[in-house]
Amino acid sequence: MIKNLPIAEAVNLAGLVAYQEGQVVSRTLAQDSGTSVTLFAFPTGEGLSTHTTPADAVVYVLDGEARVEIDGNSSVVKAGETIVMPANVPHAVVAEQDFKMLLIVVQ
Repeated sequence: MIKNLPIAEAVNLAGLVAYQEGQVVSRTLAQDSGTSVTLFAFPTGEGLSTHTTPADAVVYVLDGEARVEIDGNSSVVKAGETIVMPANVPHAVVAEQDFKMLLIVVQ
């Protein structure tokens, strides 16, 4: 289930994904039928367009800040903050500045 992470070693999660101009970078850390844990790096202006998912998702911001829209309500989340995107509710993410997040999806 756990992958792309060293075992029994402290790591800086934000350091495991790098910003790349013009694209969103992701690194899956864990995945099974009910849970996924993924790191993302978004350069300024990049994002994920409005979509829904069948599971609840928690975003934990590691670096920078992003605008998160959930069901038409917009919030700016910054490093050290978290926001929950409920299942089956439209949401989108856009980097207001270079932005890294840990995304945890739980069914």
